[in-house]
Amino acid sequence: MLAVQNLSIQFGGLKAVSNLYLDIKEKELVGLIGPNGAGKTTVFNMLTGVYCPTEGKISYLGQNLNGLKPYDITKNRIARTFQNIRLFSDLTVIDNIKISFNYKVKYSILDSILRTPKFKREEKEIEEKSLKLLEAFSLISKKNDLAKNLSYGEQRKLEIARALATGPSLLLLDEPAAGMNPQETKELMEMINWIKDEFQISVLLIEHDMKLVMGICEKIIVLDYGKKIAEGTPDEIKNNPKVIEAYLGEGA
Repeated sequence: MLAVQNLSIQFGGLKAVSNLYLDIKEKELVGLIGPNGAGKTTVFNMLTGVYCPTEGKISYLGQNLNGLKPYDITKNRIARTFQNIRLFSDLTVIDNIKISFNYKVKYSILDSILRTPKFKREEKEIEEKSLKLLEAFSLISKKNDLAKNLSYGEQRKLEIARALATGPSLLLLDEPAAGMNPQETKELMEMINWIKDEFQISVLLIEHDMKLVMGICEKIIVLDYGKKIAEGTPDEIKNNPKVIEAYLGEGA
């Protein structure tokens, strides 16, 4: 699905990501790990059009994504969440979901002003799809609450649900377990596996919780100082000397 070739980006004299190659297959769950500052979120920002690569090529389902804006990336069925939760905090839970369908609506501004049958029909469909997602994520009872009044774990769930509402075939999760307690992390692991199977999508996630990464990822890619130093199964990665050195340092 996703093919990244020789991906690099430079900020002034700093090469944040250098010569990165990675592939993601259909319905594959891949982890992207590395120490703080390794360039993981920068990779996400290039994949989603926030940053434009200095070099290299990003292909998704055969289409070149280089230079596309974030909203065009979304239309090409790639969605993401953020390291710092970015919900519309003063909107209700259901409105946070409904807003994700905005780019799909076919009614005009005039239809919405006049409340035409076309407008009502599409809005009803969006409402039904939003409620279905909230039910799947156990947020249906909070549908009319403001997003800012949800617990931290519920806000994380809502952000993932909102991303799924765009209808992606590739979901990028940026540190979804950040700030979660062990029980919430366990539930998140089950949820990510369920999302992959239920929605039949591929998932690429950045995460520092090694128990989560080793527990659910089929393949793991390791970055250090913007360069890929390892790629393989969880067992191959946890026994890789370069990975151990990147995380723990080298003996004197």
